[in-house]
Amino acid sequence: FAGQGYMSGFGNECSSEDPRCPGSLPEGQNNPQVCPYGLYAEQLSGSAFTCPRPANKRSWLYRILPSVKHKPFTQIPCGDLTENWDDVEPDPNQIRWLPFTIPKTTDTKVDFVAGLHTICGAGDSKSRNGISIHVFTCNSSMVDRCFNNSDGDFLIVPQQGELLITTEFGKMMVEPNEICVIQQGMRFSVDVFGETRGYLLEVYGAHFELPDLGPIGANGLANPRDFLCPVACYEERTVPTGYTVINKYQGKLFSCRQDFSPFNVVAWHGNYTPYKYNLKNFMVINCVAFDHADPSIFTVLTAKSTRPGVAIADFVIFPPRWGVADHTFRYLFHLVCILSILQAFMFESSFSMAVTKWGLETCQKLDKSYYQCWEPLRSHFNPNWKPSKQ
Repeated sequence: FAGQGYMSGFGNECSSEDPRCPGSLPEGQNNPQVCPYGLYAEQLSGSAFTCPRPANKRSWLYRILPSVKHKPFTQIPCGDLTENWDDVEPDPNQIRWLPFTIPKTTDTKVDFVAGLHTICGAGDSKSRNGISIHVFTCNSSMVDRCFNNSDGDFLIVPQQGELLITTEFGKMMVEPNEICVIQQGMRFSVDVFGETRGYLLEVYGAHFELPDLGPIGANGLANPRDFLCPVACYEERTVPTGYTVINKYQGKLFSCRQDFSPFNVVAWHGNYTPYKYNLKNFMVINCVAFDHADPSIFTVLTAKSTRPGVAIADFVIFPPRWGVADHTFRYLFHLVCILSILQAFMFESSFSMAVTKWGLETCQKLDKSYYQCWEPLRSHFNPNWKPSKQ
């Protein structure tokens, strides 16, 4: 695809300019009075200006027209996208879903935004503290439409079908067994190539980080070098019929119109970017003697809360690996939310999440017989048990 190529590293200071416009990055300063090629300079901030350097996130974008050039936003229907956690009564039962239905390509066209459905969540985007978990099912590319999340970051996990994601920073091809993160305030559009399904973890008020390694040492789990961010690839395209920008703001959807493509960034530099990661590169650490290690050793990315050691959300995978523990029962009964089997992944949170009406009723995919999986379990208790003689 056009603009093919990536830069590696997690949270690095990167710079990129479209090779069609050499020298488009200003030299020696961020916003000169006149930018090369007559471009507009914009700063996209992912943190407060005064955050400590390790947590300070921002990028400078040099674009053909500024992002503020659009008609006013008006509210549009949210469909099954919601932040209403009180729509149905709490349900303490363990829950499992059957595969969510993907709309057929022979039926109505459904793109990525129209195919978003909220399954569960907790917290509040207004207070910048919480999460939402969504599923997307679609069969059509976004045409002259882009999406922008003003509430938080998206971690996207495709389960079926490839995603070609166009962002202001460049393009990313994301396949099953890969993930990508689109951070708050970044506009993006999704092209698909058939019937497509996946999952989406949204966090408010925090960005995803690599977990601390502690006694593991300097290397292991998801290594920074394996994360990839796109390279600059601009579109100079007018859209006389109107280009639609959809904005998620305080849990609601709004749209505005403009007459040009928003992906008109000729060059950029900074450390606040979209990025992707191939899960096959995860360096698995596992038990080699006895007992079952906690699933935290399989954490790919974490969004930390203000409490040390407690996450708003963790993205955890269970890839193929050797399990060689002696005298150990393989399965651990552990209360988690496992959404799908890919190579098996988990969205885990310290929040007590509420399931939406769509997740419980409307989708008609709730496996109401799930509890029966556990009914064959029987007691093995023997009050006359004695330790074996060594």
